[in-house]
Amino acid sequence: MKRLESLDALRGFDMFFICGGAALLVAIANCFPESHFWQVIADNMEHVPWDGLRHHDTIFPLFLFIAGISFPFSLERQQEKGKSRRSIYLRIIRRGLVLVLLGLLYNGLLNFHFDTLRFCSVLSRIGLAWMFGALIYTSVKDVRILAAIVVVLLVGYWLCNVLLIAPGAPAGADPLSKEWNIGCYIDRTLLGAHCYRPEYDPEGLFSTIPAIGTALLGMLTGRFVKLSDKRCPPYRKALFLFLAGVTFAVLGWAWNFIYPINKALWSSSFVCAVAGYSLVMFALFYFIIDVLKWRGWDFFFVVIGMNSITIYLAQRFAFFDGATHRLFDGTVALFSESVQPVVWNVCYIIVWWLFLYFLYKKKVFLKV
Repeated sequence: MKRLESLDALRGFDMFFICGGAALLVAIANCFPESHFWQVIADNMEHVPWDGLRHHDTIFPLFLFIAGISFPFSLERQQEKGKSRRSIYLRIIRRGLVLVLLGLLYNGLLNFHFDTLRFCSVLSRIGLAWMFGALIYTSVKDVRILAAIVVVLLVGYWLCNVLLIAPGAPAGADPLSKEWNIGCYIDRTLLGAHCYRPEYDPEGLFSTIPAIGTALLGMLTGRFVKLSDKRCPPYRKALFLFLAGVTFAVLGWAWNFIYPINKALWSSSFVCAVAGYSLVMFALFYFIIDVLKWRGWDFFFVVIGMNSITIYLAQRFAFFDGATHRLFDGTVALFSESVQPVVWNVCYIIVWWLFLYFLYKKKVFLKV
């Protein structure tokens, strides 16, 4: 099956916010301090402190969801090449563990501060959740069983969160608080100083369970999109994806009343809410780019999406910040002080995008 351009574009759209898009929108908002609209935009470029959902909270799970969508296509290609099940399993495990290793490098593994090195990371969460999801998806052929596994993961995690509580909790303690949540307790106990925060790790151990559900929902989406056009025309696929997204969003909203949407805990209501967002966004990109064939406008995002892991790591290790100062400090200085942050962020985005464009033209893509 032909590569879905919409998937690359959506992945690039998602990564754009991590790689300077959020900072640019905040800088623009600061130019309009009296504008309620722009202040809402700025607020949505940050994570919520605990319960709740903002746009910035959707970036990570959308990326994992997209990784899930891609897997059925990758699996089909491997099977068409005659790969054995054993080699497919080994490839899945290798990819998952490589992402964990890259996460450790991102966190400073080579600084050799092993006493405080953070073990968990965004990349390790993607690697482990995708890996376990892919192993399950490869082993289970029946869609109904896969859907049942997702339900068990989410409902089981919910029950553990509300029925179990950290040892030593006083009577009436909130099992969904940072202090007394069982998942946070597991992170504090097993990870200790290797946690991102003293109370918990937002990419911790226990919350990997519902993240597997996120990956599996993406894989089920990819399986649906992979259906032949005769069986389900593309425009109908887009419609069904959109309706499924609305359904999941409503389910997440309703569940939120008894089990708050919480990214740090990766709560089951959060899984449903961001699955809804992911499905709606994918439906729109798929309909516009791959059904209507309205392309060209998405090239900026496609270049990012084709090398998403590259730019995520390069933001940490490359010279983009210094290059931007070297190339554009004079240009930035031409503008008023209030506008300078906007101009600087635009220039910063230009620098790293041109780097990705160079790789794109040379057909250099980092594949894990």
